[in-house]
Amino acid sequence: MNIDEFNEKYKEYLEEGHYGLAIENKEVIKFLDKEFEKHLNSGKKFSYSQIKMKFKFARVYTTLSGDINAFLENKIEEILCTE
Repeated sequence: MNIDEFNEKYKEYLEEGHYGLAIENKEVIKFLDKEFEKHLNSGKKFSYSQIKMKFKFARVYTTLSGDINAFLENKIEEILCTE
């Protein structure tokens, strides 16, 4: 899956006027897909607006809790640093 396919898959959760995922990395996309599915399957309602790298740091903007966003950011950075 690439970023366009990810954003298409989750377009109903993408906030209007935002571009969504902007990190083209197969491992990051696979991780985020698994995490989004986990939250959706648990019944949590959420949306996302941006998932990107900014000044070498991951930034995740969702309506999930700050702790979850921080977890996602840390894991993305971990994935990218091990490649």
